[in-house]
Amino acid sequence: MVHLKKHLLPICLSLLFTVPAPPAAAAAIELPSIGDPSGSIISPDQERHLGEAFMRNVRRQLKVIDDPLVNEYIQSLGYQLVSNSNDQTRNYTFFVVQDSSVNAFAAPGGFIGVHSGLILTTESESELAAVLAHEIAHVTQRHMARTYEAAQQMSVPMAAAVLAAILLGVHDPQLGSAAIAAASAGSAQYQINFTRSNEQEADRIGIDILARSGFDPRSMPIFFERLQQSSRYYGNNFPEFLSTHPVTINRIAESTDRAEQYPRQRYTDSLGYRLTRARLLVLTEEDPHKAVEIFQARLKAGKNAQDEDAARYGYALALLAASKHDAARTEIQRLHKKDPDRIAYRIASAEIELAAGNHQASRDIFLDSLELYPDNYPLTLHFAEALLRMGAPQRAHELLQRFVRNREPNIEVYRLLARTATEAGHPVEAHRSMAEYYYLNGQIKAAIEQLTLALRTANDFYQSSRIEARLQQLKEEAALDPRATSELKQ
Repeated sequence: MVHLKKHLLPICLSLLFTVPAPPAAAAAIELPSIGDPSGSIISPDQERHLGEAFMRNVRRQLKVIDDPLVNEYIQSLGYQLVSNSNDQTRNYTFFVVQDSSVNAFAAPGGFIGVHSGLILTTESESELAAVLAHEIAHVTQRHMARTYEAAQQMSVPMAAAVLAAILLGVHDPQLGSAAIAAASAGSAQYQINFTRSNEQEADRIGIDILARSGFDPRSMPIFFERLQQSSRYYGNNFPEFLSTHPVTINRIAESTDRAEQYPRQRYTDSLGYRLTRARLLVLTEEDPHKAVEIFQARLKAGKNAQDEDAARYGYALALLAASKHDAARTEIQRLHKKDPDRIAYRIASAEIELAAGNHQASRDIFLDSLELYPDNYPLTLHFAEALLRMGAPQRAHELLQRFVRNREPNIEVYRLLARTATEAGHPVEAHRSMAEYYYLNGQIKAAIEQLTLALRTANDFYQSSRIEARLQQLKEEAALDPRATSELKQ
């Protein structure tokens, strides 16, 4: 059992958000003062383990967008900022939550989430970078460690479940309280209080990160001011980002004064930012025909070349989603001719041909693209999906196996590995990959069941030993988590 003397909570929580304590609250431990030289905070490894467990709980409760192109962009943007921060040794994970609200949050171990609604609300890449830089600054300055007056002594799985339950409680307080009660026999009252000085420091450091990363430092006060001005139109749907990062006139003025210390220059959005926003709109719009109309209007309004390219890309994706393959092909070919090496255009072209039934054309596009960009993450995963739809699971499985020799698998890779292994007739690999997929989704009971099936199927001593070791790890983790223990008894 890990004794947590430092609890890190998502920054998306309110400035002063209190969750009522369930009955039979456990004994609390005192946090060290900020200047305590004893260093009685959890180690980076413990913090990362807590963050990973937190992330698994988040996946149980929120819809995380696992689109490879979107993920690659937000991760790239995040690390561009991190490389200019004062904490470049920490591993960060940036991800997008499918939610129309305007919000962003940081979690233990460098996990930073941003809602799709916030990305679509920004009007420039510098504004999106400003939000991420602000969250990065909260992490680097360890503000979350300073927010508690009391904290509980609990295991990592229990603590992560409580943290995720509080995050869920932002959206549904009753459900959040119920989840806390299920996660622990009792918990002390939690209070989150990001002080004015915390926010000022995050603004100051975030603005410096922006400037050093090549983004407009003035975008931070501009975005906050625009949100504040528009908030009177939100009614009951007040932007969560404003309630969790309260913006006052003085704070806007202070951040503006600080930003004005940097020289003025022209800032240009990357095409990747604009294409990502277009892709997100199509991914999150339930009616593809409505998305078609949106991008048709944008093309007619065309402001500049980048706006036109992004609108045409979104238009092509929306047409594909609406099964208008010929029209989609026409639009993407115009973009591909203009920028033949753009991976997003190549993937869209291959997917249009696949949807139209032109399997050989789709395969040729993917193969040609992977020659140019070997082991590219979005290309590899989209090609694997395409090969499955073409009825070539063994080729898809071999493609993914080559990929994971050089890169650590993530949840999407495990999902595809499980599918390809199942369809290609590799049951042990299928169960093992599915176990990791379930585990990362916070479904530990299902993960244990899959490993048990893998162990029954395995006929190799080395393979069986590895499965047994992993199975024991998950059982030990489940034993520390009351919710998982309850699930296993069912």
